[in-house]
Amino acid sequence: MPTLYSQAESNNRKTWFYLFFFLIFIIAIGWTISYFLESPIILYFAVILSIVLNFLAYWHSDKIVLALSRAKPIEKQAHPELYRLVENLCITAGLPLPKIYIIDSAQPNAFATGRDAKHAVVAVTRGLLEKLERVELEGVLSHELSHIGNKDILLQTVVVVLVGMVVIMTDFFFRIAFWGRMREGSREGGQIRLIMILVALALAILAPIFAQLIKLAISRKREYLADASGALLTRYPEGLARALEKISQDPNPLRGASDATSHLYIASPFRGKEQTSWLHKLFMTHPPIEERVRVLRGMRI
Repeated sequence: MPTLYSQAESNNRKTWFYLFFFLIFIIAIGWTISYFLESPIILYFAVILSIVLNFLAYWHSDKIVLALSRAKPIEKQAHPELYRLVENLCITAGLPLPKIYIIDSAQPNAFATGRDAKHAVVAVTRGLLEKLERVELEGVLSHELSHIGNKDILLQTVVVVLVGMVVIMTDFFFRIAFWGRMREGSREGGQIRLIMILVALALAILAPIFAQLIKLAISRKREYLADASGALLTRYPEGLARALEKISQDPNPLRGASDATSHLYIASPFRGKEQTSWLHKLFMTHPPIEERVRVLRGMRI
């Protein structure tokens, strides 16, 4: 049975796997376009682009996520109670103090991001601070700090950038297939154009599904693991269980939330879609709140 330590090491390996896979995928698209257009320039561009994007994903994906989420940094003087809670939990968990950001939204929610524990960020919404009791807020913060301790944050954040670029690249390929110049020769050019259009259509259909499946693969198990780690950190699973119930029942929308970043939050930031759309339910990045609460209340600490 995997331990928290082995799971953290597995997350590190998977991060580098996704970065490598993304590098190969972009180069493969570049080679395909270059082959059909008989121009090596596209391939060179794809190689340079994939290296640059991997660099940006590793070093700056957290900044991209914070910008997309409209999160703003806060000082200790503005929220001393929040800082004290985070400081105490970090001491217990043996983690350095992360930067703390606030999202101006009435919906209670939170996420953690960053490339490692020394460069971590915890972002919470205004609604989380206003609507949760102290033990419930402590449960949410312990969950997010567990993501940091379990080394989930880099993998979850990098995927936001990489998945977005996969979709953009496939869209670029799709446009090239329809509007790009093909090889000379009417018959050969027509056959090549048809093949390229079929490949482009397949990519256009499958890329969003593929992107969502990647997020599913990295999100659901990590939420259960962070729940368990957070409960062990506070020694009070009921606090997190009550917080999850309040978060899931709150009707307020979350401005700045999108499909690209939804898997980062402690609970889905969308409201209503999970109940009304079976397709959205199928591709949920979070385990059902009821199941998470049941597991938490079944823990014996």
